[in-house]
Amino acid sequence: MYTELSLYIDGHFIGADQRDCLDVVNPATEEVIGKLPTATTEDLDLALNAAHKAFQSWRRSSPLERSKILRKVAELTRERVDEIARNITLDMGKPLAEARTEVLNCAEQAEWHAEECRRIYGRTIPPRVEGVRQFVTKEPVGVCVAFTPWNFPYNQAIRKMVAALGSGCTLVLKGPEDAPSAVVALAQIFEDAGLPPGCLNIVWGNPPEVSQHLITSPIVRKVSFTGSVPVGKHLASLAGAHMKRITMELGGHSPVVVFDDADIDAAVALLVGLKMRNAGQVCIAPSRFYIQKPVYQSFIDKFSSAIANLRVGDGLDPATKMGPLAHRRRVEAMQHVVDDATKRGAQVVATQPVNFEKGYFFSPTVLADVSDDADIMVNEPFGPVVPITHFDTIDDVLRRANSLPYGLASYVFTKSLKRASFMSTNLEAGMVNVNHFGIALAETPLGGVKDSGIGSEGGTETFDGYVVTKFVTEAC
Repeated sequence: MYTELSLYIDGHFIGADQRDCLDVVNPATEEVIGKLPTATTEDLDLALNAAHKAFQSWRRSSPLERSKILRKVAELTRERVDEIARNITLDMGKPLAEARTEVLNCAEQAEWHAEECRRIYGRTIPPRVEGVRQFVTKEPVGVCVAFTPWNFPYNQAIRKMVAALGSGCTLVLKGPEDAPSAVVALAQIFEDAGLPPGCLNIVWGNPPEVSQHLITSPIVRKVSFTGSVPVGKHLASLAGAHMKRITMELGGHSPVVVFDDADIDAAVALLVGLKMRNAGQVCIAPSRFYIQKPVYQSFIDKFSSAIANLRVGDGLDPATKMGPLAHRRRVEAMQHVVDDATKRGAQVVATQPVNFEKGYFFSPTVLADVSDDADIMVNEPFGPVVPITHFDTIDDVLRRANSLPYGLASYVFTKSLKRASFMSTNLEAGMVNVNHFGIALAETPLGGVKDSGIGSEGGTETFDGYVVTKFVTEAC
């Protein structure tokens, strides 16, 4: 019922019968559903050498050729969405409808990059003296390595693949061992789309060992990582020690600011969906809620009512609106933040019984009157627990919203243009949503400030991270 898993090195799939393997577990049932082969040191070197060899020709490939392959990737993604989505639900846990949406949205990622890779332009600089020509070209940086997370296994992997390959780079990617099916599916899709061997390589294994070996290799010139802040800082230090380019899309703790003039019904409807998507395991999810006092109780009542009607269950059940968490440790982490908040005076105002004999399920939970020093208000919860507190003035809430070292996404709800402008200007976040959700699109940058990252993925910034500029001045 589940897909066959493999490494993918230099155009060859290496199955589970040829390597040591890790168990892949269905988080809804705790059943082992697959065996994932892990890479040896020799495998990692084979992947690096294959990427290095392929780069010599791929860097000179026509942008039209690269564009054609990426368009085919989009086509095959749409054709295979049902199988890919089902496997994501099995190994990651999210509801099948969410998995299908993730995969289908990724087809647009491939199409957009197929267009933009034809527009990696240089420029001419007027010379100071007669008889001199000056120009700048943009060239692919070289062999890249990428590390992608389990919460959006298809989306996060394809973003790095299409950016690197579209720019003329080659890539070694280590995906999430807990939810590997999507990345294996992508390897097959790129091969079927006509990508030459060695341009894309997929490896699995012990994360610290794999990252250490790949990042410190002299072959590698660029590192891209999506994941937690502590791991991102460690990988950035490894890359920095070897003067390698980095793109780091790290964790966030997104403030939600709801003013007393906001459309409360519209805000609640949007925020419930965004917060409970993927069981709250989303780096850009709204995660700490500041509600202005006059509408505080109204917001809590309406949000709690919406949460009470959320169906929790196995992601393969069509009625399910929220699946299990990805790991048992996520369940333990959620219980910890609830216990900590209530010890500090918070009130549990909404929850629902979640009774399953097996599976990593946790009840969606709403906490009111949460103190600013509670663990859930300081550290990213990454789960279906909603901490809500109140504020008085705009200066008060701005100070509290900016008080943490995170700066990824943020949300503001108000009918006042003055308030909206003030908040969007002064919030320390890489992305600001005002009265709607409009981020993480193919054409828009995705990235944060402060501890939430360095650089952006998506938008016109995509290829900037994968190319270097060369300045040429010559007498003519």
